[in-house]
Parts: sequence; C-alpha cells; structure tokens
Amino acid sequence: MTPNARNQPTPLSTPYRWTSLFEVALGVFLVLGHNVFRVVPNEVFFLFALFWVSFRIRDGGWGVAGLKRPSSWRQTWVLAVVGVVVLQAGSEFVVEPLAHRIWHEEEQVSSLLGAEMTGRKTLLTLGIIWTFAAFGEELGYRGYLLTRAADLGNRSSVAYVVAMVCVAILFGFGHYYKGPAGVLDSTYSGLVLGTVYLLSGRNLWAPILAHGLSDTFAVLAVYLGWAN
Repeated sequence: MTPNARNQPTPLSTPYRWTSLFEVALGVFLVLGHNVFRVVPNEVFFLFALFWVSFRIRDGGWGVAGLKRPSSWRQTWVLAVVGVVVLQAGSEFVVEPLAHRIWHEEEQVSSLLGAEMTGRKTLLTLGIIWTFAAFGEELGYRGYLLTRAADLGNRSSVAYVVAMVCVAILFGFGHYYKGPAGVLDSTYSGLVLGTVYLLSGRNLWAPILAHGLSDTFAVLAVYLGWAN
C-alpha cells in the first residue's frame, strides 16, 4: 500500500451515505422549520439528541465527530482564543458595517441581552450560553450536521470544507430572528467556528471554547456598559 493510499479516507457504503443525506435533510428542516417558518420547536434540542443517538448507533461512539479529549489542551485554548479574536474583529469591523450598508438597519440582538443586565441575570445568561449555545449548538451544527454533510463526500478534505461552508450558511439562518444583518453576521460566525473545528483536527472542544468565550465577551460588554 502506498503512502497516498493510506491517507485516503475509508470509503463509506452507499446505504451509509444515503442515511446521512436523510439526516442532513432532517437537520435542514429542523433549522428552517423553527427559525424561519416557526412550525417546529427549537432545533438545538433535536440536533443535540440526534448527535448522541446517530453517532452512537452508526459509528459506535462520538469520537468521529470530535467529542473527545484533545491531544493538547494548550493548543486547543490558543486556537479558540485566536478564533474569538478573528470572530469579534471581523464582525465588528467588516461584517456589521457591510451589512448596515446593504440593509440600512441594525442587527437584532438576543432577548437574553435585551433587558437590563443585573449581576444575577448576567450569571444566568452566561450559564445559558455555555450550555445551550457553546455546547449545544456546536455539537448540533459543527459536530452533527457538518460531519453528516461530509459523509456525502466520503469525508474527504474537500467534503469537510464544503460541508463547513454549507453548515455555516444554515447556522446563519438559525439566527433568523436577528434580521438580514444578523443572518450574515451569524454565517460569518459559523465560518470562523467551522474553520476552528477543522484546524483543530475536527476536535469539538476548540469551537465550543471559541463560541463560549465569544458570547461571554458579548454578555460582559453589555453588563459593563461597553455596548449600546
């Protein structure tokens, strides 16, 4: 066997990929059904459950999606922090000004940040974003949907990149309540978090930490009066 052959992903069977296609279609329905058409409950709970069940039954565990101990926690934290900087800087100085010029309206914010941020409410909000957004959304979008979408291309490097872009767009529509500017901004966030996921060797702890730290910064900015 040649070195190139050893580096090729193991081909997935046709029934396996058809099942993945069904799961991706189901995921798209759940995301759009809740956030755009309002015909199903919140998609994050469903995607979270599908993550645990699908990979356990079909792959024997969750390691294939990246829910495992990273080889280096230090590198994982560094990559997460770099991701936060890229996410925040790109959003603040590129995406939001561009979106404002296109739609001439401000991005809508989450209801969690809409009222006065007392100390108690800030702690409660931080708990929600680390469990629901950072952990829940990353398992659902990056871990579950991105991996299942990559199944369609036999989990090749190109398949993962294409899947990452498609899931980032879907992640944008997962924040449809923020308006057009918010969809664009959340799509950018999905691209950054997806890139962090791929650069980490597809270990979910990197985007989980990046997502949680980024949202923590946003919450503290409101609490401290740095944001309008």
